[in-house]
Amino acid sequence: MFSHHRIACQLGLTASLLALSAPPALAAPRLDPMFGDHAVIQRDHPVTVTGRADSGETVTVTLAGQVRQVRADKEGRFEARFEPLATAGPVLLEAQAPSGNIVAQDVAVGDVFLCSGQSNMELEVRNAQDAVGQIRASADDQLRLMLVPRAVADDPLRDFKQAPSWRRAGPDSVPDFSAACYYMARELRKTAGVPIGAIASSWGGSRISPWMGARAQAAVGQAAQSALVSLHGRDPFAAERAASADWEKWWRRETGDAVGKEPWQPDSGIAWQDVPRIGPWEEWGLPALADYNGMVWFRREIDLTAAQAKQAVTLSLGLLDDVGRVWINGKPVAMSARSWQPSMFDVPPGVLKPGRNVLIVNVQDNYANGGLSGPADVMKLALGQSGELPLGGGWRYAVAARSPAGAPRVPWGDTTGSGTLYNGMIAPLGAIGLKGVAWYQGESDVDLPGYADRMKAMMTDWRRQFGSPDLPFVAVQLAAYGPPVTAPGESGWAAMRHVQYQAMARDAHGGLATAIDLGDPFDIHPGEKQEVGRRLARAMRAVAYGDSVSLTGPQAARAVAMKDGGIAIEFTGLTGGLHTRGADQAIAFELCGDAVGSCRFVPGRAEGNRVLLAGDGRPAVRVRHAWAESPVINLYDEAPLPVGSFELPVIPAH
Repeated sequence: MFSHHRIACQLGLTASLLALSAPPALAAPRLDPMFGDHAVIQRDHPVTVTGRADSGETVTVTLAGQVRQVRADKEGRFEARFEPLATAGPVLLEAQAPSGNIVAQDVAVGDVFLCSGQSNMELEVRNAQDAVGQIRASADDQLRLMLVPRAVADDPLRDFKQAPSWRRAGPDSVPDFSAACYYMARELRKTAGVPIGAIASSWGGSRISPWMGARAQAAVGQAAQSALVSLHGRDPFAAERAASADWEKWWRRETGDAVGKEPWQPDSGIAWQDVPRIGPWEEWGLPALADYNGMVWFRREIDLTAAQAKQAVTLSLGLLDDVGRVWINGKPVAMSARSWQPSMFDVPPGVLKPGRNVLIVNVQDNYANGGLSGPADVMKLALGQSGELPLGGGWRYAVAARSPAGAPRVPWGDTTGSGTLYNGMIAPLGAIGLKGVAWYQGESDVDLPGYADRMKAMMTDWRRQFGSPDLPFVAVQLAAYGPPVTAPGESGWAAMRHVQYQAMARDAHGGLATAIDLGDPFDIHPGEKQEVGRRLARAMRAVAYGDSVSLTGPQAARAVAMKDGGIAIEFTGLTGGLHTRGADQAIAFELCGDAVGSCRFVPGRAEGNRVLLAGDGRPAVRVRHAWAESPVINLYDEAPLPVGSFELPVIPAH
């Protein structure tokens, strides 16, 4: 029989758990950030207003004279659906409930644009060219900006981790906003004649895969990675064990190391050297590591008493830049793929033992500085009631004999994960209406196959979320970066530009903004963003508004061999005819045969919508233009928009 005391304890525990699981009571309803003060609501599109109230509470939501009564669900979420609105402002948006009421001030109805991608979309107005003058003249009450804070999540969030807010454009809001997005929105304010809202949600260095939701991941065969990310949210230990097992198999396959002889084993036989100091290895003063991107192994021994080994243990190692993997006594303990976030891991029971314990860390650096970066004073082993053991010294290292290329990545990482940025930075936007999406990304996916498929899957998934199967997408084609080309050769950046064009050309509601002539050979983040914004706006006018402007600028349609041995390249998407700058011939064309290394530069002559290449008496089965990371180009239409990178087969003469 249960004692009364035990039953009372159980009832008390049950009540406590129920209290913990219930959402906290609110003093009044709360509207989601997309519907806060100064919001812009998409015109001519069904509106779903969302927010929070007390669980089960009836909420009366009023929007521009339309009234809806809805009930908050068990999590306290409510949503009210309204008929489309015409351009207007300001309109009344209010939520009333027994717990109180809230009114959103200065709400406008116009066009809303979402801007996303990596660092060239993230780059702020204050860091772009002519920042001072542009910021000084930026005040516009009818241009509203929302900057989404960086956030990573293992599952789609309904609420932002850190709530953004709408702000009127002006010297206080524009400096930290995306330059490309702001300049696009500013141009569209001039032509659309309605209030414009711009939402910037970007993360520098990110691949496209973190921006793809679970359905998009599944569409490109990455459902397993997406499932592992979700598992990581529920059971980090289980996810890390699975990911560690895959990584260990990869290591043995690539190196030939036998089981039990790998570098993470306590007695692997590796020749270890003393770590000069905690911090990036590029700063150790060792020539071999001065600009090393790769893997380095770290080792430290820890002596524990029997009492210490039984404690609940937390391991803190500071920053592991870029990716860290941790073993204790040959057993995988944790993986870190968030180089900006200090690492802190719970050590599973049974891993530590009395006496000598061997801690092994593999750090993989992909770019810039890397290493066991500390700082040293945060590196420690917390042993519950037994205190702490400092780990800021006593480390040894060995440079891995294996390059990290091809190493399995943990899919819950920030910039290289599977859906992690979508979950934290796109999903919380809910089903808001949008006029279009501007996308500037691709640098981090150069040389990774399947980009066009990933782009298609992402666009389809975002269109589903935002309730618009024909939602316009405009992508920025990669700008030039790197040393100017001096001889024909292969180029991952040129291939990516070609793939970007193909991906958008195959989409009925896709557009392209060419930036090949706006780059900086010495800076992957060129400061010229006003023209990027103008070209984004131009493409958006074509695809989102139906204006009679070119959707992409000049694009090569086909290359045909002529009877005299020359080749004629026909272009579409032109404004006026083609012309050259600074010379009477186009200078970035190549003819290529079947053999590797057979490409050679040839001059071109612009004639209307064609370019004529003179034959050189050698076989030509392909023609290329601007096929380099940083090509020198001089061929434009009358817009003026440049001819970008492309490769076409040559159609034989008839």
